[in-house]
Amino acid sequence: MKASDEELTALVVATKNPAAFGELVRRHQGLVRGMLNRMCRNHALADDLAQDAFIRAFEKIGSFKGTGSFKSWLCSIAYTQFLMSARKRKATERVLEKYKADVEESEAPRDMGNVVDLDRGLATLKEDERIAVVLCYSCGMSHSEAAEATGMPLGTVKSHVNRGRAKLQAFFADAEVMVS
Repeated sequence: MKASDEELTALVVATKNPAAFGELVRRHQGLVRGMLNRMCRNHALADDLAQDAFIRAFEKIGSFKGTGSFKSWLCSIAYTQFLMSARKRKATERVLEKYKADVEESEAPRDMGNVVDLDRGLATLKEDERIAVVLCYSCGMSHSEAAEATGMPLGTVKSHVNRGRAKLQAFFADAEVMVS
């Protein structure tokens, strides 16, 4: 019989059992890496942040109270790692954004038949919208779990998801017109 996340977490808290934590990592690494990859739009950085998030989770596992799901607690740590990384890179990104904006304006959405690149669509969203959409749709979190993971109020998460979804629908509708 497979142990639940709560049972594995309790085992890790009580004994610092690396095998139990390894199982938690195996269960959730795809979710965390995928979430960070969509937020960062950089595979290498997302992998580094995911690794940092799991290390931080192991160090802080005693602070997991079990009031929410382990998944949302872990995603909260990953989101915090993302924010810390973003703050460190802010000055560099300001310079890069000037050049990136010129390049993106000249590029049309990439398409392959009827397939349009989701990452390009996500890149059109504001950061908070992209984060909320990724958590709720890509990671399968509820609005309340996404609110818990990001520290945003529930209503704010719902607004970001709705605005992000509307912008993505418009992006894909425009891409459909370009393909036709």
